[in-house]
Amino acid sequence: MSADEPTTVFAAALALVAWGEHGLVPVVAQDVTSGDVLMLAYADRLALARTLASGEAHYYSRSRAEPWHKGATSGHRQRVREVRFDCDADALLYRVEAAGPACHTGERSCFFRVVPGRDDDDAVGIGATMGLLQRVLDERLQALPEGSYVTRLHARGLGFVGQKVIEEAGETVVAALQESEEAFLGEAADLLFHLSVLVALRGQRLDDVARVLHERHRERVAPAGRSSGDDPAP
Repeated sequence: MSADEPTTVFAAALALVAWGEHGLVPVVAQDVTSGDVLMLAYADRLALARTLASGEAHYYSRSRAEPWHKGATSGHRQRVREVRFDCDADALLYRVEAAGPACHTGERSCFFRVVPGRDDDDAVGIGATMGLLQRVLDERLQALPEGSYVTRLHARGLGFVGQKVIEEAGETVVAALQESEEAFLGEAADLLFHLSVLVALRGQRLDDVARVLHERHRERVAPAGRSSGDDPAP
């Protein structure tokens, strides 16, 4: 495929975008698992077409005045799972799986600094936390560092971790019925952790589980707003 061919193949998609000054549109990159915002950049028609064609994030460098392939030099590529545009079609969202830091400073996200006076240590979301857990599990299971609890679980195998999930589930139920809020939340956290390890040892990821829940929601919710079926869904 030539450098210009993607713009022809994806002409219909490109026509939906409200291109701004100099033929550019702002692009927000978001981690598809955690929901974290990773970076803000720009794309021109060719960069967006290359993104759609390759499945990897391409942007437009305003300083160099040319498209660029994220991670082509650093290796920190972004696999684009979905491209969205906003209500006015004048901004894009790349939902990505990132192979490394998004920021040139080495930070995972370019948005790592907080405006003074607005830092809220309690602003912790389930998406960001489970995304962090997934990254830690990926790192531990790849490196298997000595002394790591994940390494020990890996060595004991799937059956052992499955038994731990059953054990933690029982302790969570007991805590819910008989113990304090703090004790219950601690047991629930243990359950989520060990279940996440079990998923990883099966060779799957937390976003695979999230995808099943999402699909159940889409399938169960009828146009009138009624849901059907017995499987739990949001």
